[in-house]
Amino acid sequence: MADETDRPEDELLAEGEELQKVSAAARLFDVRRVIGGLFVVYGLLVALLGLFDSDAEIAKAQGVRINLWMGLAMLALGLLMLLWLRLNPAQVARFPAETRPTTVRSVKARTECNRSRRFD
Repeated sequence: MADETDRPEDELLAEGEELQKVSAAARLFDVRRVIGGLFVVYGLLVALLGLFDSDAEIAKAQGVRINLWMGLAMLALGLLMLLWLRLNPAQVARFPAETRPTTVRSVKARTECNRSRRFD
């Protein structure tokens, strides 16, 4: 089995690996995951609190177990967000060849070229 250092330098291969890293980062920091997770955790806490409400707390809410119902609603919303994330995962934006982000080497070359074009 060949070692990874023995493979030829291929720009497309390097670009593919870079896009995989970006894609993994996009999935990791998807806001649906954070919001869904928080709603699930808080929904569970509030629903459990609502299960063990005292008679005085229920009477204060005019006979409605408001903590239980709001906890279940938050739990349902959180699970819907996580289901949405599961069914429609984050996609990495694809750029046309002209606007594709370039390598560090070509950015440095452009910067030096632009410096030489400045008007004094």
